[in-house]
Amino acid sequence: MVVRLTLLLCLCASFTLNSAAVLSGILDLVNDSPTQNPRVAGDENFDWLYGFLDATGKCDPNPCLNNGRCESHGGTFKCICPVPFKGKRCHTVHDFCKNAKCGHGECVITTKPPFFECKCTPPFQPPTCIRAVPCSPNPCLNGGTCIPGLTRTTVQCDCPAGYTGKFCQVGSPDCYEGNGLTYNGLASETEDGEDCLPWNSHSVLERAADSFTENQEDAMLGEHNYCRNPDGDVKPWCFVKRREALFWSFCKVKQCAGSNSGKAVKPTPVTTGKLPDRPGEPAKPKPSSSTPVEFATCGKPQPTRFTARIYGGKKAVPGAHPWQVSLQVQPQGFSTTFSHICGGTLIRPCWVLTAAHCITNPGAPMRVVLGKVDLLKDDLNTQVVEVEKAIVHEHFRETSVSLHNDLALLKLKAVDGKCTKESMFVKTACLATEKFPDETECTITGWGATPTSSYSRQLLDAQVLLISQQRCSADSAYGGRLDDSMFCAGHMKGGTDACQGDSGGPLVCQKNGTHFLYGVVSWGDSCGRANKPGIYARVTKFNDWINSKIQA
Repeated sequence: MVVRLTLLLCLCASFTLNSAAVLSGILDLVNDSPTQNPRVAGDENFDWLYGFLDATGKCDPNPCLNNGRCESHGGTFKCICPVPFKGKRCHTVHDFCKNAKCGHGECVITTKPPFFECKCTPPFQPPTCIRAVPCSPNPCLNGGTCIPGLTRTTVQCDCPAGYTGKFCQVGSPDCYEGNGLTYNGLASETEDGEDCLPWNSHSVLERAADSFTENQEDAMLGEHNYCRNPDGDVKPWCFVKRREALFWSFCKVKQCAGSNSGKAVKPTPVTTGKLPDRPGEPAKPKPSSSTPVEFATCGKPQPTRFTARIYGGKKAVPGAHPWQVSLQVQPQGFSTTFSHICGGTLIRPCWVLTAAHCITNPGAPMRVVLGKVDLLKDDLNTQVVEVEKAIVHEHFRETSVSLHNDLALLKLKAVDGKCTKESMFVKTACLATEKFPDETECTITGWGATPTSSYSRQLLDAQVLLISQQRCSADSAYGGRLDDSMFCAGHMKGGTDACQGDSGGPLVCQKNGTHFLYGVVSWGDSCGRANKPGIYARVTKFNDWINSKIQA
């Protein structure tokens, strides 16, 4: 049976720690989308992905991360990884914490034997964090006085003037400038008062799928749990654990007086020394009444702080996917409430492309929300625009096993001659006009709407691989259910991949620094099943239809 509003994602994450040896690979998780139990979540093998990402088999430049040694073997290569790293490119770590007993503490990965240790929460004592000894030693810093709690397992710190924090570790002033990209203070609690996890916690590292090695010093991460903003979000944040599941949350730290607002500040892009090839860039349309000058260029997101994928598994950075749209409808009987139902892509200032099966009632009040990362949080970056009309593809057809011509256009309602305003958080994606090669790595985004679970409040993103039509049409996969207006992406091994992203949302591929809308999330068979990757509407097959409707 065909499943709509479903997308198969490969959770691919990336990060690097700045320590004696670079502890790399971080899996990020959003507030509403926990992982499996961290102690059993590290069994997946992402080496299949690295085989696709480096098909040259060469050791120059060295493809091995974290000081791995590369050895050539014919047409392929092998990385000899230093402990504690492992994987095709030494991109993740061994789970040395699998059998560790850390009681009331967190097992962290280290670079020296036995390559792990227990970081205990006071008043619990090392090495196992099971025995509690209140106030001995004194956990309060900077002259703070330790006060035993009502039980042996709790303590409180009475901090001297000028110091705050659970252990008096935060001095005054301790604040962040701009959006906190350069914050290196000692705050280690979330806005809700939760303790931050160490950046080298095994819970964070063990499911990592890759890492990056550039700008690691700028990230200011290491064997600590202080709040940081390595990905250019709106303010410093950290990982937390709730009932053995990982989440991330913004930190309890103030912005410096006189600093810029909490908007995401444009990070300094990494210079590679190579400019995009001009022939690969889309032509700039001439200004007209329907195409404002401010939208003269498509497919150019806000430059990110790092060249590599930072949190490709879950956490989307503000401005990284500025064409992403939340399609929302007004339920019958409600006059003000709108609910998120599908994703979409801004392709023109007044036009959004989505999936036909998202338009169940074309006459119902609809709106699109742009510039959002957190659906439940209002901010100055958000734009809300009414949908004037929905145009469903004339040949859209739903069968019990597939969806055909699953595309729809939404014309937005203009106010004072404009529908949307371009900003670092709202931009258009280019329409792909040429086929991308199989095994190209592309990006999917959305809030995770599925038929069986509620969506995430935070925007998600992940990388997927384009799969050949031959493989996807094999009898063991989808057989004859696909036509040439569809393609599949993800990977064929299945497993515990997440059903995230939204129907109607974008699959975007990059060429010469420009992002092209290549697919629209359409359908698939369940989630995480082997040989059943996600199915997308092939945008290149519908360009004439799209342009004819926009120009009509």
